[in-house]
Amino acid sequence: MFIVIINFPPIKTGKDVEFREWFVQTNKEFATHKGFISRRLLKPIKGGNYAAIVEHESHETFMAMHNTPAHDEAGKRVEPMFDGSRSPQFYEVIVG
Repeated sequence: MFIVIINFPPIKTGKDVEFREWFVQTNKEFATHKGFISRRLLKPIKGGNYAAIVEHESHETFMAMHNTPAHDEAGKRVEPMFDGSRSPQFYEVIVG
């Protein structure tokens, strides 16, 4: 299994609800891709920025989804909501 942990930058003032709606909508869009397992939004307990966990069957299925026009469009819709850039980290599950 392949996992991406995305650390989001701060969300611009007044954009929090829109960001959460974007996440719900893009979950529906991305769930149709082969190899998609799950995508969850995390909110820190004691302040800070959102993070997400994305699970795919493999790095290959993730990249196939990542390299689609729909993924590009989703990125264009969310970028104006950020004060900064996303920071993804890629992992392969080796025990679990």
